[in-house]
Amino acid sequence: MPNTKIVVTGSIAFDYLMSFPGKFTEHFLPEHMNRVSLSFLVDSMDKRRGGCAPNIAYTLALLGERPGVMATAGQDFGDYRAWLEAAGVDTSLVKVVDDKFTASFFCSTDEHNNQIASFYTGAMANAGELSFRTVAGLKENGLVIVSPNDPDAMVQYAEECNAIGIKYIWDPGQQCARMTGDQLTDGITGATMVIVNDYEFELLGQKTGMREPEILMEAEALVITRGENGSVVHTRDSRTEIPAVTPHRIVDPTGVGDAFRGGFMKGMAGGRPYDVCARMGSVAATYALEHLGGTSHAYTWPEFAARYEKHFGPLG
Repeated sequence: MPNTKIVVTGSIAFDYLMSFPGKFTEHFLPEHMNRVSLSFLVDSMDKRRGGCAPNIAYTLALLGERPGVMATAGQDFGDYRAWLEAAGVDTSLVKVVDDKFTASFFCSTDEHNNQIASFYTGAMANAGELSFRTVAGLKENGLVIVSPNDPDAMVQYAEECNAIGIKYIWDPGQQCARMTGDQLTDGITGATMVIVNDYEFELLGQKTGMREPEILMEAEALVITRGENGSVVHTRDSRTEIPAVTPHRIVDPTGVGDAFRGGFMKGMAGGRPYDVCARMGSVAATYALEHLGGTSHAYTWPEFAARYEKHFGPLG
C-alpha cells in the first residue's frame, strides 16, 4: 500500500501507573469472592500520556509514518496535543470537548505483571460525534484501526468503513468485556483483520460464538497475541507462530499491545506479508516493555531494523 494514509481511532487518556510490591492474587479469598473489599498500598505512582490511539500512533511515527489520530479529548489536552505533533502524529482529526476532562486510566501492576485497572471515560464518551465520512482519501489508500474506545463509536466506525470501502483492523481489546456479542460481530464483519490477545479471543468467542474459522469467513486475517509467548497469525490457508523478542529488561507492560499494533501496521503500510508484520510488531512491543508507559521509549529506523535482523533476519 504505497503512500498509505493511516488513521488511528481509540481512546486518548492520561495513565496513572502504580506499582504494588506483592502479588494481587495472594489477597483474594476464594470463599469470599462475592463480597470483595480490598485496598492495595502502592509504593510508586507515575502520570503518563496514554490511550490506545496515541500509543499506536506513536510507534507508527517512530517508524517513519505520519499517522492521524481520530478521537476525542478534554479541555486538558493542550500540552498532550503539542507533544504528539512534535513526535510526528497528526492531531487535526482530534475533537476537543471543552466541558470535560480527557479520559483517565488508573492501573496498578504487581510484581508478577498482573494488573488491576479502572478507566474514567471523560471526553471519550463523545467519540460517536466523529465520522469517517468527513475524512477524504481513505477509500483509495487508507488503513484504519478501530481500537478500544466508546463501544457505540467503535461499531459506528466499523460500519462507516464498510459502507465507504475503507480497509480497517478491528481491535476491540479491553472493550471485549463491555461490548455485546452483536457489537463484536458487527466489528468483525467486513474487517480486513481482527487482532486480540489470547484472553480477549476467548471472551470474544463466548460472546459471539465465533472461533478462528468463523472469523476468517469475514476477515482476511486473525492475529492473536500471547504475551511472552509471541503471537499467532491465522489466515484462510495458514497458521504462523511468531516468537516474542526477548527484552533487555522488563519495566512495565502498559502499552505493549499497542506498540505491537503500531509495528504491525507499519508492515502493512509497506505491503509486507502478515508474518513479517507480526515480527515487526514483536520488535516494537519489546521496546515498549522495556520502559514505563506506552510512549516513553524511542528508537530510529536503523536501530529498529538492526534489532529485527538480530532476531528474525534481514528486514529488507
